[in-house]
Amino acid sequence: MPAIQLIVGLGNPGAEYQLTRHNAGFWFVDELARQGGQTFRLETRFHSEVARCRLEGREYRLQKPLTYMNRSGQAVRALMQFFRIPVEEILVVHDELDLPAGTVRLKSGGGHGGHNGLRDLVNHLGSKDFHRLRIGIDHPGDRRQVVDYVLKQPGKEDRRLIEAAMDSALEVMPLVIAGHLDKAMHQLHSQNK
Repeated sequence: MPAIQLIVGLGNPGAEYQLTRHNAGFWFVDELARQGGQTFRLETRFHSEVARCRLEGREYRLQKPLTYMNRSGQAVRALMQFFRIPVEEILVVHDELDLPAGTVRLKSGGGHGGHNGLRDLVNHLGSKDFHRLRIGIDHPGDRRQVVDYVLKQPGKEDRRLIEAAMDSALEVMPLVIAGHLDKAMHQLHSQNK
Protein backbone atom coordinates (compact mmCIF):
# COMPACT_ATOMS: atom_id res chain seq x y z
CA MET A 1 0.00 0.00 0.00
CA PRO A 2 1.19 3.55 -0.65
CA ALA A 3 2.43 5.73 2.20
CA ILE A 4 0.02 8.28 3.66
CA GLN A 5 0.80 11.87 2.65
CA LEU A 6 -2.20 13.61 4.21
CA ILE A 7 -4.11 13.03 7.45
CA VAL A 8 -7.34 15.02 7.63
CA GLY A 9 -9.11 15.52 10.93
CA LEU A 10 -12.81 16.30 10.54
CA GLY A 11 -14.50 18.77 12.85
CA ASN A 12 -16.02 22.23 13.14
CA PRO A 13 -13.99 25.40 13.75
CA GLY A 14 -14.73 27.68 16.70
CA ALA A 15 -14.47 27.51 20.48
CA GLU A 16 -18.12 26.44 20.86
CA TYR A 17 -17.40 23.19 18.96
CA GLN A 18 -13.89 22.48 20.24
CA LEU A 19 -14.84 19.89 22.88
CA THR A 20 -17.84 18.33 21.11
CA ARG A 21 -17.98 14.68 20.00
CA HIS A 22 -18.10 15.76 16.34
CA ASN A 23 -14.60 17.19 16.72
CA ALA A 24 -12.89 13.90 17.56
CA GLY A 25 -11.01 14.14 14.24
CA PHE A 26 -9.60 17.54 15.23
CA TRP A 27 -8.59 16.17 18.66
CA PHE A 28 -6.64 13.38 16.99
CA VAL A 29 -4.66 15.51 14.52
CA ASP A 30 -3.98 18.09 17.26
CA GLU A 31 -2.34 15.33 19.29
CA LEU A 32 -0.36 14.06 16.26
CA ALA A 33 0.95 17.60 15.69
CA ARG A 34 1.79 18.00 19.39
CA GLN A 35 3.70 14.70 19.45
CA GLY A 36 5.57 15.75 16.31
CA GLY A 37 6.50 19.11 17.83
CA GLN A 38 4.53 21.00 15.16
CA THR A 39 1.80 23.64 15.24
CA PHE A 40 -1.00 24.30 12.80
CA ARG A 41 -0.89 27.38 10.58
CA LEU A 42 -3.82 29.00 8.84
CA GLU A 43 -3.63 28.35 5.08
CA THR A 44 -6.45 30.38 3.49
CA ARG A 45 -5.91 28.92 0.00
CA PHE A 46 -6.83 25.51 1.50
CA HIS A 47 -9.60 26.87 3.80
CA SER A 48 -7.75 25.02 6.57
CA GLU A 49 -5.20 24.90 9.29
CA VAL A 50 -2.25 22.80 8.11
CA ALA A 51 0.85 21.34 9.77
CA ARG A 52 3.84 19.58 8.20
CA CYS A 53 5.23 16.65 10.15
CA ARG A 54 7.89 13.97 9.92
CA LEU A 55 7.68 10.52 11.40
CA GLU A 56 10.50 8.02 11.05
CA GLY A 57 11.87 9.86 8.02
CA ARG A 58 8.52 10.27 6.23
CA GLU A 59 6.97 13.66 5.64
CA TYR A 60 3.20 14.09 5.73
CA ARG A 61 0.67 16.85 6.26
CA LEU A 62 -2.10 17.28 8.81
CA GLN A 63 -5.20 19.22 7.84
CA LYS A 64 -8.11 20.68 9.81
CA PRO A 65 -10.70 22.04 7.34
CA LEU A 66 -12.26 25.31 8.52
CA THR A 67 -15.25 25.01 6.18
CA TYR A 68 -17.42 23.28 8.81
CA MET A 69 -18.06 19.56 8.79
CA ASN A 70 -20.66 19.50 6.01
CA ARG A 71 -18.30 21.22 3.54
CA SER A 72 -15.03 19.45 4.39
CA GLY A 73 -14.55 18.21 0.83
CA GLN A 74 -13.88 21.68 -0.58
CA ALA A 75 -10.89 22.18 1.72
CA VAL A 76 -9.46 18.68 1.26
CA ARG A 77 -9.75 18.85 -2.53
CA ALA A 78 -7.92 22.22 -2.60
CA LEU A 79 -4.93 20.86 -0.67
CA MET A 80 -4.94 17.49 -2.40
CA GLN A 81 -4.89 19.07 -5.87
CA PHE A 82 -2.21 21.62 -4.98
CA PHE A 83 0.20 18.96 -3.68
CA ARG A 84 -0.95 16.31 -6.20
CA ILE A 85 -1.82 13.82 -3.46
CA PRO A 86 -3.64 10.72 -4.73
CA VAL A 87 -6.87 9.92 -2.90
CA GLU A 88 -5.39 6.53 -1.86
CA GLU A 89 -2.73 8.41 0.13
CA ILE A 90 -5.23 10.23 2.37
CA LEU A 91 -6.36 9.16 5.84
CA VAL A 92 -9.52 10.84 7.16
CA VAL A 93 -10.05 10.81 10.93
CA HIS A 94 -13.67 11.20 12.07
CA ASP A 95 -16.18 10.53 14.82
CA GLU A 96 -18.26 7.37 14.38
CA LEU A 97 -21.75 6.97 15.89
CA ASP A 98 -21.88 3.26 15.02
CA LEU A 99 -18.95 2.41 17.31
CA PRO A 100 -19.07 2.55 21.12
CA ALA A 101 -16.95 5.16 22.88
CA GLY A 102 -13.57 3.56 23.50
CA THR A 103 -13.46 1.81 20.13
CA VAL A 104 -11.38 2.88 17.14
CA ARG A 105 -11.19 1.22 13.73
CA LEU A 106 -9.11 1.62 10.57
CA LYS A 107 -10.84 1.08 7.25
CA SER A 108 -10.03 1.52 3.56
CA GLY A 109 -12.74 2.92 1.31
CA GLY A 110 -16.45 2.45 1.84
CA GLY A 111 -19.55 4.63 1.91
CA HIS A 112 -20.30 7.68 4.03
CA GLY A 113 -22.65 5.88 6.46
CA GLY A 114 -24.75 9.03 6.86
CA HIS A 115 -21.74 11.08 8.06
CA ASN A 116 -22.09 14.49 6.39
CA GLY A 117 -18.36 15.21 6.43
CA LEU A 118 -17.63 11.93 4.63
CA ARG A 119 -20.52 12.50 2.22
CA ASP A 120 -19.06 15.87 1.20
CA LEU A 121 -15.56 14.37 0.85
CA VAL A 122 -16.81 11.62 -1.46
CA ASN A 123 -18.66 14.23 -3.57
CA HIS A 124 -15.69 16.61 -3.85
CA LEU A 125 -12.96 14.00 -4.28
CA GLY A 126 -15.03 11.93 -6.71
CA SER A 127 -13.90 8.79 -4.90
CA LYS A 128 -14.52 6.70 -1.77
CA ASP A 129 -11.01 5.23 -1.88
CA PHE A 130 -9.47 7.23 0.95
CA HIS A 131 -8.67 5.51 4.25
CA ARG A 132 -10.57 6.22 7.45
CA LEU A 133 -9.77 6.18 11.13
CA ARG A 134 -13.16 5.86 12.82
CA ILE A 135 -13.28 7.06 16.43
CA GLY A 136 -16.26 5.63 18.29
CA ILE A 137 -18.44 8.18 20.10
CA ASP A 138 -21.48 5.91 20.68
CA HIS A 139 -25.06 6.56 19.54
CA PRO A 140 -27.73 8.41 21.52
CA GLY A 141 -30.19 5.59 20.75
CA ASP A 142 -32.62 7.69 18.74
CA ARG A 143 -31.65 9.05 15.34
CA ARG A 144 -33.70 12.22 15.98
CA GLN A 145 -31.25 13.08 18.75
CA VAL A 146 -28.08 12.60 16.66
CA VAL A 147 -27.47 16.27 15.74
CA ASP A 148 -27.76 17.47 19.34
CA TYR A 149 -25.71 14.51 20.56
CA VAL A 150 -22.69 15.00 18.26
CA LEU A 151 -22.63 18.74 18.97
CA LYS A 152 -22.39 18.23 22.74
CA GLN A 153 -19.38 17.37 24.88
CA PRO A 154 -19.05 13.74 25.97
CA GLY A 155 -19.33 13.00 29.68
CA LYS A 156 -16.15 12.45 31.70
CA GLU A 157 -16.18 8.63 31.29
CA ASP A 158 -16.88 8.74 27.54
CA ARG A 159 -14.14 11.34 27.08
CA ARG A 160 -11.71 9.05 28.96
CA LEU A 161 -12.70 6.10 26.73
CA ILE A 162 -12.38 8.15 23.53
CA GLU A 163 -8.93 9.41 24.55
CA ALA A 164 -7.77 5.87 25.41
CA ALA A 165 -8.93 4.67 21.97
CA MET A 166 -7.08 7.56 20.32
CA ASP A 167 -3.92 6.62 22.24
CA SER A 168 -4.18 3.11 20.73
CA ALA A 169 -4.52 4.63 17.26
CA LEU A 170 -1.55 6.95 17.81
CA GLU A 171 0.61 3.89 18.55
CA VAL A 172 -0.03 2.45 15.06
CA MET A 173 0.47 5.73 13.17
CA PRO A 174 4.06 4.90 12.15
CA LEU A 175 2.71 1.78 10.38
CA VAL A 176 -0.18 3.73 8.80
CA ILE A 177 2.02 6.55 7.52
CA ALA A 178 4.50 4.02 6.08
CA GLY A 179 1.63 2.38 4.16
CA HIS A 180 1.43 -0.80 6.26
CA LEU A 181 -2.31 -0.45 6.81
CA ASP A 182 -3.02 -4.18 7.11
CA LYS A 183 -0.43 -4.54 9.86
CA ALA A 184 -1.76 -1.42 11.61
CA MET A 185 -5.35 -2.72 11.38
CA HIS A 186 -4.37 -6.07 12.84
CA GLN A 187 -2.50 -4.48 15.75
CA LEU A 188 -5.17 -1.85 16.44
CA HIS A 189 -8.20 -4.11 16.14
CA SER A 190 -6.70 -6.90 18.25
CA GLN A 191 -5.85 -4.57 21.14
CA ASN A 192 -9.01 -2.45 20.80
CA LYS A 193 -11.95 -4.89 20.73
